[in-house]
Amino acid sequence: MKNLYINTRFFFSLIGVGIVYVLAFFFPVMMWVAHILLILCFLAVMVDYLLLFNQKNALLAQRILPEKLSNGDENFVKIDIKNNYGFKISTKIIDEIPFQFQKRDFLITQNIEPGRNTYFQYSLEPKKRGEYSFGNLNVYASSPLGFVAKRFNFQKDVMLPAYPSFVHLRKYELMALQSEFMLGGIKKVRKLGHTMEFEQIKEYVPGDDIRTINWKATSKTNRLMVNQFQDEKSQRIFILIDKGRTMKMPFNGLSLLDYSINAAMALSHIILKKGDRAGMMTFSKKTENKVAAENKSGQLKKISEALYNIKTDFFESDFNRLYQDVKYSLNQRSLVLLFTNFETLDGLNRQLKYLRGIAKNHLLVVVFFKNSELQTLIHKNPESMQEIYDEVIAEKFEFEKKLIIQELWKYGIYTVYTLPENLNIDVINKYLEIKARGIL
Repeated sequence: MKNLYINTRFFFSLIGVGIVYVLAFFFPVMMWVAHILLILCFLAVMVDYLLLFNQKNALLAQRILPEKLSNGDENFVKIDIKNNYGFKISTKIIDEIPFQFQKRDFLITQNIEPGRNTYFQYSLEPKKRGEYSFGNLNVYASSPLGFVAKRFNFQKDVMLPAYPSFVHLRKYELMALQSEFMLGGIKKVRKLGHTMEFEQIKEYVPGDDIRTINWKATSKTNRLMVNQFQDEKSQRIFILIDKGRTMKMPFNGLSLLDYSINAAMALSHIILKKGDRAGMMTFSKKTENKVAAENKSGQLKKISEALYNIKTDFFESDFNRLYQDVKYSLNQRSLVLLFTNFETLDGLNRQLKYLRGIAKNHLLVVVFFKNSELQTLIHKNPESMQEIYDEVIAEKFEFEKKLIIQELWKYGIYTVYTLPENLNIDVINKYLEIKARGIL
């Protein structure tokens, strides 16, 4: 009986019978009609009950989940329902989705023909990494009579992890394997000079660069020979992610830390596909989640696992500790991309000596963020005195960000200053530009 539920049609029927009983006070002949309607109503309920509860495995349902959720992306959950009844049923599906999504009005209605399967799906967009627990998949089935419904429960307590964004990795991979990066905002970069690794010596053909002629090989073979080069590979690219309090600021539901982690995943995928070595670490009061720079088959999975459940904290990040760990961990010149956020020039100056120390031995790129809300204020036409004040203050903060870029450039430190939603493309562009210019 715990799976028996009364539908609204039963209550409307009782209301109708009650109205007939009221009329019977004025028209006594209606009393027998009321009695007959009441008996028919309860008979219909009994028949409806027997139709729904007289058959085992009358309804089968399955929730089809992805292996893992992609943070910040649209993830689809499929539901498959099969009707084993001998009649058409109407169903109400209530899936107990994880509380993090705060969807308290989830309801799907569906009519299913006898002996047929029905497939449908809905989407979820997680905003945090971690574990998401699904409860029961509840299906309420009603017969054509519609007086009562039977509840079916399926797949209780299923846990699904949410990993850093991986949905768009294939798109970035296709871009990285092309010779021209013109799609999705990725820019074409002209290669300069001879920043190449030696590959082989081959015979000269018209069109080869005469500056690559190998005179020693030419004299031995009595034929004009040239050196052939290939793109330099196996360079070390190291990603540093600040998880201090400045990275907790949210934009469009995702924190700056989550944007940085998603960009680190996309960039690591490109780095590995380009033949370089990708590594990473996070830091706040101390450095954690270290992954050595390698180019092995399981490297991207290692990075994903390291980034899976990282949380921000409310501490001031210790750049001195970061400098010491980078100094002893990276013993070869590497490209170091530092994801952090500086809001003021004073905030930068407190950490500048440590950034300069890293830049002495490595090519350092500091990645920090534009405030999209300030950008809206700057480009808004003010209509009141308060809006003018807001615009002036926003422009002051934006000017200070530009001073930060100039201060870093003064010491040979490259920067990526971007909106959070454009972070993936802009970071990949900077990596490709550095590769093309051969400045590593």
